[in-house]
Amino acid sequence: MNSANKLIIKSAFQIAEKAGAKSVIIYIDPLDDLKFDERVSKKFDILLVSKKKKWDFEKEEKTSLGVRAKALIVVPKINLTRMALVKLAVMLGMSLEHVEAGSITVCVVGHSETGVLDCIQVIDTSKEAEILTGRNLAKLTENVNSEVFQAVLNLTIELADKGREGKPIGTIFVIGDEDHVMQFSRQMIINPFKGYDEEERNILNPSLKETIREFAAMDGAFIVSGDGIVLTSGRYLSAASDDTNLPRGLGSRHIAAAGITALTKAVAFVISESSGDVKIFKDGKIIMDVEKAPNKR
Repeated sequence: MNSANKLIIKSAFQIAEKAGAKSVIIYIDPLDDLKFDERVSKKFDILLVSKKKKWDFEKEEKTSLGVRAKALIVVPKINLTRMALVKLAVMLGMSLEHVEAGSITVCVVGHSETGVLDCIQVIDTSKEAEILTGRNLAKLTENVNSEVFQAVLNLTIELADKGREGKPIGTIFVIGDEDHVMQFSRQMIINPFKGYDEEERNILNPSLKETIREFAAMDGAFIVSGDGIVLTSGRYLSAASDDTNLPRGLGSRHIAAAGITALTKAVAFVISESSGDVKIFKDGKIIMDVEKAPNKR
C-alpha cells in the first residue's frame, strides 16, 4: 500500500475513533495490497467494499485489513460516482446488518483506475438526508432475505447502467410481502415465469440475469418473493400514491412503487428509463436514490 493511501486510511480511523463511529467502510479496489501495520482501534468494525467477488484474504498477513475486516461488501462492477459508491456501501451494509441503523460510519473511497483513495465521508445514518432519505432503514429486510435484497439492488443498478442491447431500460422490482403485492396488482401479459422450478426462478441464480434483462424491456413490474423467487413479470401495480411529499416530476413507475409500498410491507426498486437513476421505495417513500455515473468519453 502506498504512503498516500495508508495516510488516508489512518486518518479515517482517527476520525472514526473521535466521532464515535461504529464502523469504517473502505473501498479496496484502488489498493495494490491490504497491508496496514498501524494500530487499529477495536471500537469500530472494518468493512471492505469491492467490485470483485473474491479476495484471497487467507494469504494475507495478520496486519492486513482483509484479516481484520468484519465483512466484504460486493457492489456492481460498473462505473459509480464516489457518492453513489458511498450510498451503496452504507445501504448494503445496513441491509446485511453489518452497519447499525442510527450509527455513525466513516467511508473511504477513491478511483480504482488512479489507485488513489481520495475521499473520507462521515455518515450519521440517523440524520444524513443526502445519503439515506428515510429513517425506516432498519426495517428494510424485515420481509426480505438480506442476500436477496443485495442481489436485487446490484441487479437494478447493473440494468440501469447497461440497459438492454445498449438501450435504456425502465422497470420495477417489488420484493417481499408477495401475497399482498399480488392482491394489489394484476397481470398484463401471460406470466413468463409460471411453471418453472423455484431453483430456476431464484434471483440468486446467476443464469437468470439474462432472462430478466430480456423481460425488463416490457411494461409492468417484476414481483419477487422475500426469499428470492421471481413470481412474475409484466405485472400492473394497481395501487397509486397521492403522497404530496414525493418529489415533483416523478413518472408513473415511481408513483406505482410508492403506492404499492405504502399498502404493503414490500420494498420496490425503480429504474428510470430517462435518467438511468435507481430509486428505492419503502412505506410509500423514497429511501435512497442512486444516480447513474456520467458516461466516460
